[in-house]
Amino acid sequence: MNAHEDGISRWRRVADGIRSAIAEGTIVDQLPPEMELAAEFGVNRHTVRRAISVLSSDGLLRAERGRGTFVNAVQTRIVYPIGTRARFSENIARQSLEPSGRLIHAQIVAADVTQAKLFGCGPGSPLHRLEHLAVADGIPISRSVSLFSADRFPDIITAYAETGSITKALQREGLEDYRRKETRLTADRASSRDIELLNCAADGIVLVSKAIDTDVDLKPIQSIVTRFLADRMELVFTNPD
Repeated sequence: MNAHEDGISRWRRVADGIRSAIAEGTIVDQLPPEMELAAEFGVNRHTVRRAISVLSSDGLLRAERGRGTFVNAVQTRIVYPIGTRARFSENIARQSLEPSGRLIHAQIVAADVTQAKLFGCGPGSPLHRLEHLAVADGIPISRSVSLFSADRFPDIITAYAETGSITKALQREGLEDYRRKETRLTADRASSRDIELLNCAADGIVLVSKAIDTDVDLKPIQSIVTRFLADRMELVFTNPD
């Protein structure tokens, strides 16, 4: 590891530590003095200042001249249930927020061996690939890439572009109901695409959901990978009744 990379990792570690302390309630209103933070994290004051500067740019902290650095009110995360019925619009509207979806990019791709097995088609069969953005009250909270069989849902792209809803788009294509078969969750650093579309910090964290939806006959109809901003979303896994 070179000196530049080590320097980045140090201020990022300090920034993550301050974030965690705020989230846990260890730091409530005002940050301790820079000397105390430097001693706590085993770094110099310059590294602490770099971490504070980044957190201030993110809106988490504010500096008041002659008084110190204070914690801004933390925005409440949106609670997003993940169960057998994962419906973005319903989940967001239930919290008195205005849901919407935006089509970022769409194309037809050839199914690889794994995708062909999932959708029950031959390798090379056409799939619709939709990259779309989920928005709540005008704020982007996640971005997704969905795959659908182009033979089964030939007009899914147009339907989504016009409705901004996967559920409504599927209904237009003749599918009235569907279920979540499985969801696998991991975490990742924000990518350049996340920063661009979600307007997040360069050192932001995203929760990565890889899921499969099926129709009532348990035939897969959608493969979807969603990247949720961790500081804007709280994912809650619910058990079926």
